[in-house]
Amino acid sequence: MARITAGEKLPDFKVDTSKKRGTSFSEIAGGKPTMFVVLRYIGCPSCRYDVHCLAEKYSEFEAKGVNVAVVMQSSIENLEKALADANIPFPIVADTDMQVYKTLAIDPAKDMPGLVGGDMEKLQAKGAKCQALGFEHGEYEGIEEQLPAFFYVEGDLTVKVAHYGTTIMDMPTAEDMLAMI
Repeated sequence: MARITAGEKLPDFKVDTSKKRGTSFSEIAGGKPTMFVVLRYIGCPSCRYDVHCLAEKYSEFEAKGVNVAVVMQSSIENLEKALADANIPFPIVADTDMQVYKTLAIDPAKDMPGLVGGDMEKLQAKGAKCQALGFEHGEYEGIEEQLPAFFYVEGDLTVKVAHYGTTIMDMPTAEDMLAMI
């Protein structure tokens, strides 16, 4: 499938999440606008930090009537282990077979320098925040060079905003997402 754009419908993937096995994107959305944030894996400190930031802002998304969900290459077991002590109020999709990535053409970078791009300073600053929170690198999963993506959809999964990251740092922050609502 080609990259999805605004106005198209996000496929109603059948998935397992950290909250429920055998669910779907439409069930996750529950008829409400939803932010689907596609990252790499939970052992990646930068991705773990993004999950942390979304969790911190979750009540603001809720107040605006918007759901949040994250998609990762991680297994349910690794998600449960890594997040055992975290209060993550939204589901994280365990896409180990990468059906979401492949179907939506969320491609990996050609190599690690391509993943970082010209954003090394931003990545290092984010790394310092990760370190301050105690987020250490965990188990590697999936494709290490996987690029991120973001989809803001209406309750019926019609895409309002589709963003394909060109580097690991080319993603809207939780604050940016809140401003879109």
